[in-house]
Amino acid sequence: MPWTTNRAIFNLALAGGCCVLQADCRSSKVAAAPSIEFTRIPTSGDGSADKLETIAGRVTGASPGDRIVLFALSGVWWVQPFATKPYTSIQSDAKWSSTTHPGSSYAALLVGPKYRPPLTVRALPEKGGPVLAVATVNGAPPTLPEKTLQFSGYQWIVRETPGDHGGSLNYFDPSNAWTDEDGFLHLRIGRRQDHWTSAEVTLSRSLGYGSYRFVTRDVSHLEPAAVFAMFTWDPLGPPREMDIEVTRWGEPEDKSAQYVIQPYVVPANTVRFNTPSGTLTHWINWQPGRVRFRTVRGSSPNPAANVVAEHLFTSGVPSPGDERIRMNMYVFSNKRYPLQHETEVVVEKFEFLP
Repeated sequence: MPWTTNRAIFNLALAGGCCVLQADCRSSKVAAAPSIEFTRIPTSGDGSADKLETIAGRVTGASPGDRIVLFALSGVWWVQPFATKPYTSIQSDAKWSSTTHPGSSYAALLVGPKYRPPLTVRALPEKGGPVLAVATVNGAPPTLPEKTLQFSGYQWIVRETPGDHGGSLNYFDPSNAWTDEDGFLHLRIGRRQDHWTSAEVTLSRSLGYGSYRFVTRDVSHLEPAAVFAMFTWDPLGPPREMDIEVTRWGEPEDKSAQYVIQPYVVPANTVRFNTPSGTLTHWINWQPGRVRFRTVRGSSPNPAANVVAEHLFTSGVPSPGDERIRMNMYVFSNKRYPLQHETEVVVEKFEFLP
């Protein structure tokens, strides 16, 4: 056999031996410890039950079956995004993404299949056992000014962040809220790719006790899964929520509207009624220890004309705080009767009298 051939065989053998040695060296290295990093950080904020923001990141060293558990700090650490959905899956590319209610800080835990998170904790668990890694980050500062619009002589803040409304995740698109050449407010449910988009506006200041009046065009066209609501909400303290909601909650046979003071789970706190077609005027007359709801036909400022429904609540009525009037259009998730079409409502006038 020629020398050059022997030499080639020797080189191949040597290369193969080196490859084996290198493979042995690689396999003998200790695997990197599991870790978490954030790639998208929500803005800092005080806890709000109806506001959600996106949070995302990636992991290293995760094994099949491992998951992410998120917490947001607002007084204590609250599991995110919901107590009923505390786990965030890790994708095949090691990335994860979810939503969270606002907090001053955020935490992500990489956990094994046996970890069961509590609803709240005063201190985050340390690494050990089913907790494989822990990472925390402060909330990001707001980067963009809020979008606003003028309606009925007031300034309204247009919502852009997702929210848990009626137990359903809703994405709010600022383009779904606008005023036309007559100054009327339009709120729309639209479609973007594979999901619906909702609309919400919030009064820029609190008004307190007094009479709140809303003139709305015909809402009889709304599908059962659509929700149109006019209500008070305090994002900083107790909700102080009082609602006029036009919806059948996805059930075609249900009545089409309701008056509510929270908590709605108390049977006496909800009064259902049917709204007729045509223009309607709704009142929330809020006084110390009492709130009267009324709906009448037409746009007359006389609350006694053509009454459709009314109810006086004298128990559980909140006192003023930092509540603001909100109006929104969103989708209630009902698997039997899901929303089928884009839709909108028109509010012709909002009026407040102390």
